[in-house]
Amino acid sequence: MSSLSFLIPIAVLMGIAGLGAFLWSLRNGQYEDLEGAAERMLFENDDKPLGG
Repeated sequence: MSSLSFLIPIAVLMGIAGLGAFLWSLRNGQYEDLEGAAERMLFENDDKPLGG
């Protein structure tokens, strides 16, 4: 039972940290272009290798 008094505050702090990280990612625009990466992989890369 004494381990619960240690684990519950740790779990609450980890939850708050996860929520803070999620809100930070929302404010910094991490979810603005969700389909861009999926569409970019369909186009051919026109870059030529540098070594001749």
